[in-house]
Amino acid sequence: MTSIYENMGLKVGLEIHQQLDTKYKLFCGCPTKLSEKADVRFVRILRPTQSELGLVDQAALFEFKKGRSIEYEAANETSCLVEMDEEPPHRLNDEAIDIALTASILLGSKPVDEIHVMRKLVIDGSNTTGFQRTCVVSLGGSVGRERKVEIQHVSIEEDAARKIEESDRTSKYRIDRLGIPLIEVATAPTISTPREAQEVALHIGRLLRATRRVKRGLGTIRQDLNISTKNGGLVEIKGVQRLDMIAEIVESEVTRQISLLEIKRMLEDRGLNVEDLKEEFHDVTQIFSETKSKLISKAVNSGGVVLALRLPKFRGLLGKEIQKGVRLGSELAQRAIFWGGVGGIFHTDELPNYGISEVEVAKLRVELKLSDMDAAVMVADKPANAREALRAVVERAKECLLGVPEETRAANEDGTTRYMRPRPGSARMYPETDIPPVVITEERLLRLKSTLPPMPDDLVNQLIQRHKINRKLAEQLVDSDYLELFEEVTTKTKVAPSFAATILTEVFKSLSRDGVPVGNLDGETIVGVFKAVDLGLTAKEAIPDILRWLAENPEFKVELAIEKLGLKTISDEELKSRICSLLDRNPTLVEGEGGAATGKLMNMIMAEVRGRVDAKKVIELLKEEVSKRSGMRA
Repeated sequence: MTSIYENMGLKVGLEIHQQLDTKYKLFCGCPTKLSEKADVRFVRILRPTQSELGLVDQAALFEFKKGRSIEYEAANETSCLVEMDEEPPHRLNDEAIDIALTASILLGSKPVDEIHVMRKLVIDGSNTTGFQRTCVVSLGGSVGRERKVEIQHVSIEEDAARKIEESDRTSKYRIDRLGIPLIEVATAPTISTPREAQEVALHIGRLLRATRRVKRGLGTIRQDLNISTKNGGLVEIKGVQRLDMIAEIVESEVTRQISLLEIKRMLEDRGLNVEDLKEEFHDVTQIFSETKSKLISKAVNSGGVVLALRLPKFRGLLGKEIQKGVRLGSELAQRAIFWGGVGGIFHTDELPNYGISEVEVAKLRVELKLSDMDAAVMVADKPANAREALRAVVERAKECLLGVPEETRAANEDGTTRYMRPRPGSARMYPETDIPPVVITEERLLRLKSTLPPMPDDLVNQLIQRHKINRKLAEQLVDSDYLELFEEVTTKTKVAPSFAATILTEVFKSLSRDGVPVGNLDGETIVGVFKAVDLGLTAKEAIPDILRWLAENPEFKVELAIEKLGLKTISDEELKSRICSLLDRNPTLVEGEGGAATGKLMNMIMAEVRGRVDAKKVIELLKEEVSKRSGMRA
């Protein structure tokens, strides 16, 4: 049976970006860690430049037209003049090159003879220079078990600054992350299903973690997806931070493209031509002079206007859902927000609503001379902003006749996506002249090949044999960020390996799903929790509660968490005393059911001591005391 993905000619390409765990940044001697303070602040306004052929990249031009100023914060301990673009970059970090070459060998990718650094235009503010430095390390290779997917290239590039605040006209970044080495692994666009995309990303992630030289935690790995269909367009989706969301995001984009192609057919059936969509904006402020809409009143009272646009043949289509919870009108609104800087739009498929009455909608339809098949879009804002927003709406409406516009979109946490900017073009890349090329010698490659880490499948088998854990746990450890911590825990404590593996995989996933910020837990803290169990300071059943508390209070130590939560281990004497007291209070339970009462009594005593004593110890002493009392009665 032919799948929906085959019918659509779905093609997916992946770009996996993973931070490398190096001592220094890619082009300077600053450490690769983050700071929570700022010693220096400065402001920049970034502008696009022409390429060597005199072309201007449309994505860069888009960011420039936002008219934003960028405020940067820097800490002396994590940033220097290189990140501030006040000093030329230093030579490429040799440690980062070695890690990227190791990953390339594991992927079967052929290293280049010389590494040349390029500049990639990025003027959204995430880089002080207005470009990102990147360089190809190897070409070719493949991943996959059942079906091989070709690797196009493996590259090293500098990570971007991290955004910490945004207002209408200013974006604020902290540049501690700027310059941390990233490895990028790009596949060919030959992945044909959502599930395969997720599996390939997981496989690449495993190979990168196999190097033992990549950072862990939220924000250290990001995936970009390039998705195209036979009748649709090429869409780039950026910023996917969770591997387990890739299939859902691809499925959502497939649904979106199917919906947009259906809208295209409906517009064609209705006889719409691109010439029918005109930039004719009507000032309808007077219609809403006594409106109960707080949004419109606020805009008008601040000196704004209400401008309206007729969209012929669009009635009923703006309210059509194209992604889960996302309608076509939302896509028009995203364009209006980005290009016009407005708060949003109103359209007639959702009116009356938002305090706008039926009478006001009727007057609007008369003013714009709407037919039964027409829709209207309104914007309430400053005149210049409102006009730019409606121009963007007209442009997006015209693209409905093309089907699926080629663009860059950002991933949302629920699996949907939102408009980000136009797709970049060839004018985006040009050579970096401040950094000399690096020759990759045969001696260097031989040295790296002689010390290659085990492949993921081999690592799984080693874990099974060495620690006597099952295959599922071993695979989960290899796929997790905690394999090295697992080995540290099993080396430094006597905690059972299977228990440690379960905590570091399944329990951590459960905590993360519950919204616990597990990324706040550093390796020292996590190992410290297991050491506390090993030393008898707390029970192993208390570990999830302790981890949760420490994640939410990362400034405190393990001992304080145990004290605050009341999870300090009780002695055998106290436990026995509590058991005896419980049995004294429930004599009829023991007398009436004998040994069968143990389960009920166990639940009762565990309600008092859970997290402060090992359950095995409780059941052992409880059975002993129940048996003793039963024997006495006999």
